[in-house]
Order: sequence, then structure tokens, then C-alpha cells
Amino acid sequence: MKHKLTTEQASDYNDLEKMDTLELLSNMNTEDKSVPLAIEKAIPQIEKLIEALYSKMKDGGRLFYIGAGTSGRLGVLDASECPPTYGVPDTLVVGIIAGGDTALRKAVENAEDNTELAWEDLKKHNITKNDVLIGIAASGTTPYVIGGVKEARKQGIITGCITCNKNSPLSLVVDHPIELVVGPEFVTGSTRMKAGTAQKLALNMISTTVMIKLGRVRGNKMVDMQLSNKKLVTRGVQMIMNETHVDEAMAEKLLMEHKSIRKAIDTYNSNKK
Repeated sequence: MKHKLTTEQASDYNDLEKMDTLELLSNMNTEDKSVPLAIEKAIPQIEKLIEALYSKMKDGGRLFYIGAGTSGRLGVLDASECPPTYGVPDTLVVGIIAGGDTALRKAVENAEDNTELAWEDLKKHNITKNDVLIGIAASGTTPYVIGGVKEARKQGIITGCITCNKNSPLSLVVDHPIELVVGPEFVTGSTRMKAGTAQKLALNMISTTVMIKLGRVRGNKMVDMQLSNKKLVTRGVQMIMNETHVDEAMAEKLLMEHKSIRKAIDTYNSNKK
């Protein structure tokens, strides 16, 4: 008997093309309100995965995401935002999408149906049992993702997943499943909507929490962020002013000298003693 997928069930709304703009927006918003509730129910699952992840990353392990389509893009997005936000190497959190970088913009035919391709992709990054692999698939049935986590688990690698169906094939083959059951989509089967939003929220929680636990946040500030544009330099100057109580000119001088918010603050405070 085929597994029943909530994500593929018919929308609770019909005749969408007959709705006016306000109706469409209001109904979509109503559906979106259910997403944080689904996340809340899954917090114990998310916690278990983060604790397992942190235990590896504090000892130098890495985090890998694999996925196809929207799910793969969300993993790549989360991974790509860790270096500028937390000043970590771009090899620490790695997002891999079925079909490679081309698939970020265009669908790559049949890539997600290959059960062996994910492990081949992961081997290019020399993944080991010191690392953690999270498979992302709204349906929980994507062969690319299932094949990857299965092989990783055989190799002694801790595995997790983010899916939007209960007891999916993917959930059953990982150590730490996260199941975000958001129900049928407003447009039937369009999992870039509620399912995609739920996955993004979970990814935010995972990467942000582990980076905080790894010491990449001080107080509530991104003291290791890359100073890659004027807005971020201005933010960095403000952080230094708040922490050291120097004026703007001195804060800017410290930042330009040390090229790091953390170093600027620590050096100033150390010299002041």
C-alpha cells in the first residue's frame, strides 16, 4: 500500500481562479498561520537533532544538507548564509542540491530520482562519521535524499531529516526525524508554500542555535559577521560603540584596524584594564 502523503492531498480551497486578489491573499495568509503551530509541535524533535549536531560540531565536525528542488534550494540558502552571518568557513555548513548548482535556477531532469547520486555528491566533500547529514524533502519520499542518508547511516554518520509528512520513508531511515505536518497546500501539491516556509523556519532554528552554542554570538550580536558592505560596517561600528562606550570615530578606527568586531571589542577592553 502506498504511503499517504498529506503534502499531496487536495487543497481545502477550490475554484481559486474565481477568487479576487483579496480573497486569494487572505486565504493564503490563513493557511500560513498554521505553519508556526506545526513547528511548535516539532520542537522536541528539533532539539534532539541540534544536540546531536552540536556534539559533533564542537569537536570540528561539519553539517551537510541534501535535497532536491525547493528543499535543496532552502538547504543551500541556509548553508550559504552561515559564513557572512557568523564568520565561519564555507566548508563548515554545506548545502548540496540534486543536479548541482544548475538546479538552483532550473529544474534538472531526473536528478532527484537517482538513489546513488547524493552519496557521490557527498563523497566529493570527504564526508566522514565526524559530520552530520540532514536530508530535506517535503514529501519525505525523494529517492536522491533517501539514498544519501541511507548510505551515510551505513558509514556511521549521524543523520536527520526535515519533512512535512508523518512517518514518511525518509523519516524511517534517519536517526533524528523532524516532521512538520502543515497539511494540504493552498495550491494542491505546491510544497514551495507552507511546506517550504516550515522547512525554512526549521533550518533557521537549527543553524542559528548551533552557531550560538558554538560561541558565534555574544549577547545578541553577530560579532563574527563578515564586513562585506557599508550597512554591515555601520552595524559593526555601532556594536563596538555599544560594547566599549567609545565614540563613533574611535569605533570605526578600531574596526578598520582589526577587521573584526570581536577582535576590536576584545582588544580595546583588554588594553583598558
